[in-house]
Amino acid sequence: MSAFAWAARVYWEDTDGGGIVYYANYLRFLERARTEWLRSLGHSQQQLLREAGIVFTVVSLEIGYRLPAQLDDELRITCEPRSDGPASIEFAQRIYRQAAGAADGGQLLTEASVRVACVDARTLRPRRLPDFLLEALAAAGAAHG
Repeated sequence: MSAFAWAARVYWEDTDGGGIVYYANYLRFLERARTEWLRSLGHSQQQLLREAGIVFTVVSLEIGYRLPAQLDDELRITCEPRSDGPASIEFAQRIYRQAAGAADGGQLLTEASVRVACVDARTLRPRRLPDFLLEALAAAGAAHG
């Protein structure tokens, strides 16, 4: 399985007064890409809350900023999930600036490692990942192994 990719554009609300993306807003782009990855598997956060009684919470994050994103940049945010035990997922994520019409991967702006835990929505205690996620992670692991 190749990395999941989601496209976004930088808007005024994402930037500081100089048109540079504010450092904390990169976390929003990363979060949205993970959410869209889940949606690509046929599930939404709201559906999992309502039907399975689970939510996901970030438990650790390491991020490295290489180059700044700027107003109107077209971004490609990637998401590579891997199993991190029965109740958590480790995501390797990257944000690239896309050049108009370019066929390459783009210019790497940001790299992050994000660990997400599956928890019971009522108690906030760890819960086993749903089967569809365990299967997706196993398939991703087999593709990389």
